Amino acid sequence: MTYLDGYETGPVDPDAAEKSIRPDTILISVMFANNEIGTIEPVAEIGAIAKKHGVLFHTDAVQAFGQIPIDVDAMHIDLLSASAHKCNGPKGVGFLYIRSGITVPSFLHGGAQERRHRAGTENVPAIAGFHAAVLLAKERMDEKSRQETALRDHLIQRIEEEIPYCKLNGHREMRLPGNVNFTFRFVESESVVLLLDREGICASGGSACTTGETDPSHVLMAIGCSEEEAKGSLRLSLSEDNTMEEMDVTVQKLKSVLEKLRSTSREYEIFCRKNGR
Repeated sequence: MTYLDGYETGPVDPDAAEKSIRPDTILISVMFANNEIGTIEPVAEIGAIAKKHGVLFHTDAVQAFGQIPIDVDAMHIDLLSASAHKCNGPKGVGFLYIRSGITVPSFLHGGAQERRHRAGTENVPAIAGFHAAVLLAKERMDEKSRQETALRDHLIQRIEEEIPYCKLNGHREMRLPGNVNFTFRFVESESVVLLLDREGICASGGSACTTGETDPSHVLMAIGCSEEEAKGSLRLSLSEDNTMEEMDVTVQKLKSVLEKLRSTSREYEIFCRKNGR
């Protein structure tokens, strides 16, 4: 198995992906969009490379499905996995798209359900809920994306203009509409998250999959962040239900929290002395 790192902004290099293909390579798998830094991968380019070399192409589209357009034919996607809860459907249900003509081993054995791919009784209410969520997501995707992108860009702009010693993580344009991820120097994200929570603002120091872990984010480390930078990262997830006023309040609260934490930071004190601040 070969693992590829991304650029500093997150995307996998399609040329590196092609060069990594060996005679025994049977599958290329890439996230459609990263759940921490929001970077959207060059899926169409990598899919074309996979097709050129006769290699199956899978994408984990959990973060992207229902959020941004996906065309499995144009992007040469053979296998695609998605989850309902990321597009306002019920938790605990998802699907695997398998292109016609491709055979994959059974996930669960013992019954003929799902064309023998997954034995056992299906969760019909959850599947029906997923179907309803997909219909709604498709109907409002364009408008939802415009609203979230406007909120995202406003929040990013204000943070960069008003909060010193910060760095945007992930690609600036090739990014999920509702994702904002920053590294703030001289603080640890755990403290920032706790203080923001007291102000009624929900944030995270990484992905929901790694909640409770103390190790720095492997995603941020993979794109070149130091351990210190990774531990000072903060993720804010936005939705169409948020408002510009809430973005402005978030910036004000974030500024206050960071000023408070930095005022007690020995590292920040030393930095200021060295730089005459």
